[in-house]
Amino acid sequence: MPVAVVTGANSGIGYAFAQVLIREGYDVTAVDINIGDKLKSLQCKTAQLDVSSPESIAAFAASYGEGPLDLLLNVAGVMAPHADDTLSTVSLSTLTKTFGVNTFGPLLLTQALLPNLLKSESPRLGVMSSRVGSIADNSTGGSYAYRASKAAVNSVFKSLAVDLKDKGVVVVIMHPGYVKTGLDSGTWELKDAVLPEEAAEKLWGVLVSKGLEETGRFWHREGFELEW
Repeated sequence: MPVAVVTGANSGIGYAFAQVLIREGYDVTAVDINIGDKLKSLQCKTAQLDVSSPESIAAFAASYGEGPLDLLLNVAGVMAPHADDTLSTVSLSTLTKTFGVNTFGPLLLTQALLPNLLKSESPRLGVMSSRVGSIADNSTGGSYAYRASKAAVNSVFKSLAVDLKDKGVVVVIMHPGYVKTGLDSGTWELKDAVLPEEAAEKLWGVLVSKGLEETGRFWHREGFELEW
């Protein structure tokens, strides 16, 4: 049975992705900073994990043990209210919190669980990014902390793809599109917004379809590649 760890699994896309992986026959450990009702409802192992805390990451890695890990899926993310992420309002506190969860967390968790990933016969590493992190696609400005954190995580996972290619690790960077989650309530009114279940199903198709020849590239949930 393949083994997976999914972060941000108490809500939204993380919760929906955990459900997909359970259905697909994975031995899933679903983690979140909040041990809430959704996380508890999943028919799999669960744990508390704050991806912005090195101590929490170290404790989780120790509890995970030395077994193999076939898929690490970094979904946990935060977004400050739009009013707090403008040129005139963004603060060091907002930047630090946003980068801690969206950028540093996925890197440090991957670092901690890399020995487990390298024990897999077909290791796969996924991260939930955002098209907002595309520098070439930036035509609206704003969202300084969130946009920069996603551009940075794209850079981090591109480097991971380069460094881990000869070890057989496939790295997939994903944009979920507009999704009706608690991350940004403004997306609920957009005509292209979908429920987390639809986003997770489509992203699962993207995630499993990529091989080493496509490692480290940036994909839309609909399957087409995005520019950096």
